[in-house]
Amino acid sequence: MSVDVPRSIVLLRHAKADWPQVADHERPLAERGRLDAPAAGEWLAGQGITPQLTLCSTATRTRDTWKLAVSHLPQRPKTVYEERLYEAPPGAIIEVINEVPDDVHDLLIIGHNPGMQSVAEVLAGEADREAQERLARGFPTAAVAVLRYTGSWKSVEPGSAELTRFWAPHE
Repeated sequence: MSVDVPRSIVLLRHAKADWPQVADHERPLAERGRLDAPAAGEWLAGQGITPQLTLCSTATRTRDTWKLAVSHLPQRPKTVYEERLYEAPPGAIIEVINEVPDDVHDLLIIGHNPGMQSVAEVLAGEADREAQERLARGFPTAAVAVLRYTGSWKSVEPGSAELTRFWAPHE
C-alpha cells in the first residue's frame, strides 16, 4: 500500500469505570460504561469507520470497552493489547503509532485520559472547527476523536493530522 494515502487514527477513551477496592489497572466498567461502550461501537459503525487494527491498553476497563464496542462493527479488526498504552502520555502514544505497519489504513486506539485528549490535540495540526471546540471542552469517557493523516505511520508527529470528527455519548 502506498504511504501517501489518507489514513484514519481513531482515538477511543475507555467507557466509565467503577472504583472498587482493586488496583487501578483492574478497575471494571461501571453500569454507565457498560451502556456507553456499545453506543461508541454503534457510532463508529454508523460513521462507516472500520479499523483494520485496534491497539488497546491492557487495563480491564479498556479491554471491556473494546469487547462491548467491537460487537457493533461489521467486522472485527485485528486487536493487539498494548501495555505501553496504559495511562500513556502523548509522546508514548505517538511512538506506538509510529510502529504500525504501513499496510494498515485505519487504526483505532483505546486508552485513557489525559493521554487520549492530549494526543488528539497534539496531532491535530488542522481541525474541523466544531470537532475542535467539542474536544476543547474535554474528552469524556467513551468519547471518540477521528483524525485523518496522510503518510507513513513512521512519520506521524505533532501537527501532522487533521481532527475531522469528535463524538461523546452524552452530548
